[in-house]
Formats: sequence, structure tokens, C-alpha cells
Amino acid sequence: MSLLQALFMAVLQGVTELFPISSLAHAVITPKLLGWAIDQASEGFLPFVVALHIGTALAAMAYFWRDWAVMALSLSGRGDPVAIRQERRLLIHVAIATVPAVVLALLFEKAIRGMFATPEIASAFLIVNGGLLFFGERRRRQGGTRTLDDFNWKDALVVGFAQATALIPGISRSGATMVAGLVRGLHHEEAARFSFLIATPIILGAGVHELPKLLRMTAEAGEFVQTAVIAGVAAGVTAFIAIWGLMRYFKGNDVKALDPFAWYCWIAGAGSLALLLL
Repeated sequence: MSLLQALFMAVLQGVTELFPISSLAHAVITPKLLGWAIDQASEGFLPFVVALHIGTALAAMAYFWRDWAVMALSLSGRGDPVAIRQERRLLIHVAIATVPAVVLALLFEKAIRGMFATPEIASAFLIVNGGLLFFGERRRRQGGTRTLDDFNWKDALVVGFAQATALIPGISRSGATMVAGLVRGLHHEEAARFSFLIATPIILGAGVHELPKLLRMTAEAGEFVQTAVIAGVAAGVTAFIAIWGLMRYFKGNDVKALDPFAWYCWIAGAGSLALLLL
């Protein structure tokens, strides 16, 4: 993989990991459409994947650093008792929402990815993802008046199981969790905030899980690791900008805000499927 290809994939990852349009689908489909001879199943591709995940997770942590700092400080028990209880509840809910995806990924990730990680199937599920976003908007509770302070453990668990659907290439992690948040009564900005908060441990954990393998490969693939690090930085910067843009967008749009992403998924999925089958 050339540096230019790596940077292109890094920017694509930074945007699609947090936009509700499935980063995994784009990672599977794009090289095939562009005719790039990239073996994503090879061990040589591992440093690149790890760097992109870590870069994206660090970007999410950097954007929401105040949230993480306040949640961490709440564990000390210092401050307003009401605020401490709220922040501790939020931290517990983030943990609860993380569990289903972690457990299911450890048990079934390889089997699921092996079954569905082809460009044609990823394109088809991208169309399904568009339907999820479109119809999820219309099934949400009218008005979306709840906040994260009103969330309970059952709400967090529902969002957590929605997050696990992203194991299927084409189904967006952020899209599924945002829709679950909307259905549980959140407005778009709060649904997006919770989606990005629970993204941090999942994405960072995926990168750290593979870090030992990355370190073992460093001596053999030093040049490629350097490219991976540069790509990781690019993915992180892009992801930070993507989060900033999305949070501003959802703050100003709380009616059918996911519809443009649904239309994109339908057009991109159908167009990619048509090109791949020609």
C-alpha cells in the first residue's frame, strides 16, 4: 500500500467511522472499486488497521475530554452530590452499552466477518443501513424530550445491543446506536453524544487488542508501520473534524436529521452493488 492510498483510506476511516454510514463497508468496498490490490486479510495489513482505530478513538476522547474528565472525577466523590450521581450513572451506562458489543465480538466477530466481508454483501447491507436510519427516524418517540440524565440501564443495554450489529459490514455502529437512542426518546444531539462516548472504549479496545501483534511485526515491517502511524494521525484529525461537524449539525437539526445519511447509503450501496456486479 502506497502512502497516498494509506492517507486516502485514513481520511475515509476518520469520516465513516463516526458518520452513520459504516466505515467497515467503505473499507471493504472502496479498494475493490478502485482496483487496489490490497489484501485486507493479510497480517501485513494489521498495523494499518490498528493505527486507524487508535487514531479515531483518541480523536473521540479529545473531543469529549470534559465528559470523560468529569465522569472520572465523580469517582472521587468530591463535589455536588447530585452532579456526582448523574456522572456516575452516565459512566455506568457507557460501560453497560459497551458490554454486548465486546462479548459478541469476542465470540462471533471472525465468523460474522468471514460470512459477510465481501464487497457485494457489504454494499447490500449498506442499503439496509440506509433503511435503518430512515425508518428509525420515523419510529422514534415524538419530540425526543429525554436526556442522558433520564436514561436507565435498560436504555443503555438497548443501545449496546444496537452497537453490536456493526459487526456486519454495511451496518453503521454510530448509525445503529443513534437510532436506538432516538427510539428510546433522546433528541439527535444527545443520541449522538452517547453514541460517540460509547464509541471510544470500543474503537480503542479494538486497536489495543491487536497492539501486541503490531509490536511483534514492527521489526519485520518497519516501513509499513511508519506509513500506518502517519495514517493513524490523519484518521484522528479527520475524525475530530467529523465529530465537530456532526455535533453542530445535530444541534441545529432535530427533525429527520438522519435522512441525508440514509439517502447516501441507498445511493452508495446500490451504485457500488451495480458496479461490482457488472
